[in-house]
Amino acid sequence: MNTPRLTPQLLAQRPELCPDHERLLALPEKVIQFGTGVLLRGLPDYFINKANQQQLFNGRVVVVKSTDRGGVDAFAEQDNVFTQCIRGIDKGSSVDQTVINTAVSRTLSARTEWSEILRCAHNPHMQVVISNTTEVGIQLTDDDLSAFPPASFPGKLTAFLYERFRSFYGSAESGLVIVPTELVPNNGTKLREIVLEQARRHELGDSFIQWLQVHNHFCSSLVDRIVPGQPNEQTLAELTAALGYQDDLLIVSEVYRLWAIEGNEHVRSVLSFAAADEGVIIEPNIDLYRELKLRLLNGTHTLAVGLCYLAGFDTVRESMENPATERFIAELMLEELAPAIPYPVDSQRAQAFGNEVLDRFRNPYIRHQLIDITVQYTAKMQMRNVPTLLQHYQRQSTVPLRFAQGFAAYLLFMKATHQEGDKYFGTRKEVPYPIRCDAAPFFYSLWQQYASDTAGLVQTVLRNVELWGTDLTQLPGFSEAIVSTITLIQERGVNEIINPVNTYL
Repeated sequence: MNTPRLTPQLLAQRPELCPDHERLLALPEKVIQFGTGVLLRGLPDYFINKANQQQLFNGRVVVVKSTDRGGVDAFAEQDNVFTQCIRGIDKGSSVDQTVINTAVSRTLSARTEWSEILRCAHNPHMQVVISNTTEVGIQLTDDDLSAFPPASFPGKLTAFLYERFRSFYGSAESGLVIVPTELVPNNGTKLREIVLEQARRHELGDSFIQWLQVHNHFCSSLVDRIVPGQPNEQTLAELTAALGYQDDLLIVSEVYRLWAIEGNEHVRSVLSFAAADEGVIIEPNIDLYRELKLRLLNGTHTLAVGLCYLAGFDTVRESMENPATERFIAELMLEELAPAIPYPVDSQRAQAFGNEVLDRFRNPYIRHQLIDITVQYTAKMQMRNVPTLLQHYQRQSTVPLRFAQGFAAYLLFMKATHQEGDKYFGTRKEVPYPIRCDAAPFFYSLWQQYASDTAGLVQTVLRNVELWGTDLTQLPGFSEAIVSTITLIQERGVNEIINPVNTYL
């Protein structure tokens, strides 16, 4: 007997899966979401779905796909209904929870359905814009707002907002709450300035600009939940057997969840889903939450991922199960990053947060692929770790050794061994891996140029102000530590760095 697919029809046949599904599926569209990634589905869409179940928000999400990659579209086949398995430890107790998410109403392609996306701007129920377009998505580009669609996300958003402005004649009630979730400091403020600049460049008029400034609220936000990609084949098979249905959109997440949003009482009233879960925080200032997460969780990920991956591990969990890499990660986070957070943070709070993050890394239910953490590796290194490095040197002159070792492994990971079209690949134990980073062409050329001159390569990289915002060769001993690490890894292997006596590896 074939395993049925999760669809609204299956919910009607098995009402125990989602008892209130008829009401939930009939709710009006209130949110337009740029991005289909698992983080958006596992966190913002999770909160919206939970609030809908409690009759607190009562609105669904229109999702905009930026690409049409892939074959069969599971979103269309399942009418956007999907399963979220929440697994982990919460306050000492094991959690294994299954949620049927009905928050997404439609999934539209920006490339082929831009007219329909613009039509959503005419919806009087529309209140919220959410986005996650990676760290490089919030950039000012020379965009064409008349294109179908504009190339950049800010261009798409500007065109959408202009369509709404014209549709509602600039009324105050038509303004939206816009909440980007990209891991960019002050992402809401930055997005707002880019949209305003696009409006000026394209001469969309003073009335539109005034409407943007007065009646729309761009809220900086921070998201924090580990939501890996789709489970591996074995885990997916086990979950399918337990659930009794097939779900090609199924995601697994940890229990921990945080969405900190910078906003006032008006924002709180629009984002009424916040009342459904303590994981949504709306406050006038969220800098503390951002710094702790950005520097300790994300910063540790970025600095440790190269070493762990080149050492032969594939997931964060595997890295934490090895005593040598677990020790490296803990020392990096608690001894080097936590004391150098470029924000006034109580040391005890930083240490407590760091220890909580280490427990999350150890979650036995989550398979967070290391290769996924390396996407846009260079942008992440600059954003997450360079400010911490500079703060370290402001406080002391000693080299942060673990930091330097992690940076050296990043450079080695970025050493492409071959190119296929516009894609670059490195090699780990004679097996190719993708280098999915905008800086890949730069590093490909650099490694070829300095094939036998490690010191020259490191100096050239570190003094690149365009990459780092500053000249990192000015930091005493930093480049030397990187050079010696690269040399040691090339001569004796990465295991010599994370565990010099080779006891565990």
